[in-house]
Amino acid sequence: MSRGAAAADLHKVLFDRLKGDTLLTSALGGAKIFDQEPANVIFPYLTVGRTGVYDWSTATESGSEQLITLQVWSKAKGRHETQAIMRLIRQRLDAGLLALGTHHLIKLRFEFSEIRHDDDLAVHHGLVRYRAVIEDAA
Repeated sequence: MSRGAAAADLHKVLFDRLKGDTLLTSALGGAKIFDQEPANVIFPYLTVGRTGVYDWSTATESGSEQLITLQVWSKAKGRHETQAIMRLIRQRLDAGLLALGTHHLIKLRFEFSEIRHDDDLAVHHGLVRYRAVIEDAA
């Protein structure tokens, strides 16, 4: 199994699902969901943060476990906007399993969420982490 291909498939499907959510894109003020933060982007927006891929293959099965952290960035006063966007992400990703093409998504599970405030930048930074278990399609 190509771990990179599975990770790329998961990444694309997650982005497609999130960008297809009209409530989420409305809360962000557009389809502001990025792999990397672009220059001069208007708040709020969503980026991919820390990711990890772990091999769990056996002699008879091939698969991986992946961690993906989504980051919400907001300059709104208070945490309300960040919390609302994080709630929309969870509603969309918890709505059911995703089809990955050449891989089989066994499970996509919410792990944790957290909101931090950077006083120097006056930014709320929300983290939403998911764990995915993926195996090769037969």
